[in-house]
Amino acid sequence: MSKEASDEQPAEATAPNPEEVSVGRKLLPTPFVVGIGTAMSYASDQDSFPLQWGAVWTVAVVSFVIQWIAFIPAAIYDTEHYFDLTGSITYISLTIYSFVANSAWKSVRSIVLCSMVLVWAMRLGSFLYGRIKKAGSDDRFIEIKKSKVRFFNVWSMQGIWVLLTALPVFTTNANVAARDSVPLGVLDYVGFALWAVGFGIEIVSDKQKSWFNADPQNKGKFINVGLWRYSRHPNYFGEMVLWLGIFVSACSTFVWGQWACVVSPIFVVLLISFVSGIPKLEARADEKWGGQPDYELYKRTTSILVILPVFPDKGPMAAAETTTTEGGSIQEAEAGEAPGPMV
Repeated sequence: MSKEASDEQPAEATAPNPEEVSVGRKLLPTPFVVGIGTAMSYASDQDSFPLQWGAVWTVAVVSFVIQWIAFIPAAIYDTEHYFDLTGSITYISLTIYSFVANSAWKSVRSIVLCSMVLVWAMRLGSFLYGRIKKAGSDDRFIEIKKSKVRFFNVWSMQGIWVLLTALPVFTTNANVAARDSVPLGVLDYVGFALWAVGFGIEIVSDKQKSWFNADPQNKGKFINVGLWRYSRHPNYFGEMVLWLGIFVSACSTFVWGQWACVVSPIFVVLLISFVSGIPKLEARADEKWGGQPDYELYKRTTSILVILPVFPDKGPMAAAETTTTEGGSIQEAEAGEAPGPMV
């Protein structure tokens, strides 16, 4: 509206509607993440110069469209039951599309990388869906669902999560169609090994947490056994390692702007470490168990992420606290908690 037009309005009409401003601000993340996804797919597409609608661009668009379609019934019925499952289905659908559309079966690397993504997505998706069906709800969404706009943003964030994490695989598949396949090399085997280690850590830590929570004697306790004795978030560590492995293998095919795919492991690390994963879970645990001697000792002597030997206790209560009580519960929902975005 022009200044002249606004001056002619009654005084109360010149002030912005707080509700409209609030909705507008809440919607800002969606165009932002869509813009990031578009830029990354543009840089990664082998047909980026000149600008064309390539295979990676198509994957980017479909990734968001799937989330937005799934959001409609989720918003109508006010449910998050199918959020994580939709994410897994998106990974599976886009990986298969990218593989078939680019005739990627010509490349052993593409076959292995796509298999890795499919195995990971099916395992985690079924695990998380089974968990929420048993629990009946997901605590992560209690506040988020109060605002349909914020709920929509979370679904949009899942679209970019899928796109950016699997971008090296989509780009590798596109490269098979664009030029001769690059033979397997040392980087591929290093990447395959990293993925296997990360995937194994994720599975074992999820299983250990599930078994721990299933024991009635452990109700209200925090887990400090198995891998959880050496990391407070071993499942997240495994998640980071497996996506790093996928990037390491895929990067041997990259040219020019395709090195933008390095955003994949970086994005996973940053999002889990500083946004949606560890900070919220640590805060939730501190709120519930903070101040308890055994829990505080566990925090002082256990790595927050990377699996490391137990630290020597240098806290003020070290002399009195020489052992850690087995059990105690750090985030009941963390076992297998979706690594995807929460805002």
